[in-house]
Amino acid sequence: MIQITQLELLRGGKSLLKDASATLYPKHKVGLVGANGCGKSSLFALLQAKLHADAGDCLIPKDWEISSVKQETPALEISALEYVLQGHKKYYVLHTALAEAEQSGDGEQQAKIHLQLEIVGGYGIESKAGELLHGLGFSNEQLVLPVSSFSGGWRMRLNLAQALIHPSDLLLLDEPTNHLDLDAVYWLERFLKSYTGTLVLISHDREFLDAVIDEIWQISNQKINVYKGHYSQFERQKAERLAQQQASYEKQQEQIAHLEKFITRFKAKATKAKQAQSRVKAIERMEKLAPAHVDSPFNFDFSEPTALPNPLLTLDKAKAGYGDITILDNIKLNLVPGSRIALLGRNGAGKSTLIKLLSGDLNPQSGEVFQHKGLNIGYFAQHQLESLDLNASAILHLQRINPKATEQSLRDFLGGFAFIGDQATSPVAPFSGGEKARLVLAMLVYQKPNLLLLDEPTNHLDLEMRHALVMALQGFEGAMVTVSHDRHLLKNTADEFYLVDSGTVTPFGYEIEEYYQWLMNAKKDSSTEERNEQTDSDNKIINRKEQKRLEAEFRKSVQPIKKLIISLEKKLDKLTIEQEEIESALADNDLYQAENKGKLNKLLDQQAKCIPELNNIEEQLLEQLELLEEKESTFNDFT
Repeated sequence: MIQITQLELLRGGKSLLKDASATLYPKHKVGLVGANGCGKSSLFALLQAKLHADAGDCLIPKDWEISSVKQETPALEISALEYVLQGHKKYYVLHTALAEAEQSGDGEQQAKIHLQLEIVGGYGIESKAGELLHGLGFSNEQLVLPVSSFSGGWRMRLNLAQALIHPSDLLLLDEPTNHLDLDAVYWLERFLKSYTGTLVLISHDREFLDAVIDEIWQISNQKINVYKGHYSQFERQKAERLAQQQASYEKQQEQIAHLEKFITRFKAKATKAKQAQSRVKAIERMEKLAPAHVDSPFNFDFSEPTALPNPLLTLDKAKAGYGDITILDNIKLNLVPGSRIALLGRNGAGKSTLIKLLSGDLNPQSGEVFQHKGLNIGYFAQHQLESLDLNASAILHLQRINPKATEQSLRDFLGGFAFIGDQATSPVAPFSGGEKARLVLAMLVYQKPNLLLLDEPTNHLDLEMRHALVMALQGFEGAMVTVSHDRHLLKNTADEFYLVDSGTVTPFGYEIEEYYQWLMNAKKDSSTEERNEQTDSDNKIINRKEQKRLEAEFRKSVQPIKKLIISLEKKLDKLTIEQEEIESALADNDLYQAENKGKLNKLLDQQAKCIPELNNIEEQLLEQLELLEEKESTFNDFT
């Protein structure tokens, strides 16, 4: 285990941690949270021995292998696959030595290396590397491309794969989902659930934290506060504590009133029963969490747009692409005030292409894109962070939008985005990625758009800023089209989902959970189709009677696995019902009154026990399903 005792960490004369103590037990999965600048990254550096304690101790077992993600990737000419294999140092040394022995014709040395490769499981490493890369969104063709051919975001995926392939006792991940799309986030979530080592995770994606971790370490007031359970449980406990502080009461009530007003307005406008039910549930969940964010430094709203033409923008049989290459065809979309659409689809399917078409950055190859009079687009994309004037201040960026605005009014506005004092008047150059993203959002909000186009708006934003953005989007009066891997944002701001797949854009439904099932079914259908093609070819030379005998033997051999799957599914159903009952009980506002603290703690304890057990059953079920699929695949290949 890792034992932190009376730890003090100083950076630039500032005390980040002082007299901090905590214990990290083997195989625990910890979410490390806290305000920007509180010391999360410094604690990571300490765990990697890149920093040393200024006082106190941080004791890590000497034999522990530690893995973390590199922050930079040289423009290497080696293939993506080879780069990832370098992450498994023992294997790569042996792999290189074997190549040299084969070149020199040293048979004795080759035999020794083959034995060592078998000991470290080296014959499955390349296959594992391929699985990691596929899970993170790389195609077969990309595996052999040089590292230098990939963009910065894709190189970060390579670094992540390299960290994951390294056999480790402690895995340190700092914002691993920042450069991933939703498909890859789902895959990484499953991977980390099955990871058998100790995990420390910094993330601003609450859905991801809830799914992966079982303990929260919050850095606050120079201390490490340990909370059992996932992030939502931590948030509820924090809300309970703040709700008892009279100074926070008025701000809590303002936030709750804001949400209740939106629920009322939404119910009045909703025309689809399922859509309305899903939306109201999401908003009500937000209301329960509102008190946990009363001390947030961010507070802003979208002003009422100057005009709200109806419709705002129409696509009719539009075709989008680049040059002679068509990405999307026959797109039909009618955006009216109140439209809240999220785009789903695999990486490269064309989500960002559609956003560019809507924004006017991309002209249609054919068809019609009609922007109605009075349309005012607010477009957020990552490349806009790079287009900021690094020599200009935050205030100057806004003055260029509205030269008549007073400096005080701009200071007041920027204060809602936590740009206060000298930071509002200082050059943007030293800003962090999160600060630049906040400034771009501030500029977007300031222009009072009536159509929002948001392409991964939460990248680089911390949890408090993400919450503030969601709250602001709740009250936005115009239309909105979003691409994001942040499921919390999508659940709480999108009314309907559109699927971008196979060159088309089609309505998908109102529940994001259905997309995960679609991904699994698509993967299963693809695997089944490949196996069927092989089977059709091979069956021509197999005697039908022999085939039936083999099938009977196979069914008998997998019967225990199928029985176990049925048993696990029943347990999963039972635990799911139990978790839903606990969540329903926790949704009761009266539970957070001081006199019900005992009952609240009891429910939180039940939830803390239920969730790990639920995750464990899910992992077992996935393992058995994968084992069954593997046996079926092997059988089909054989027969």
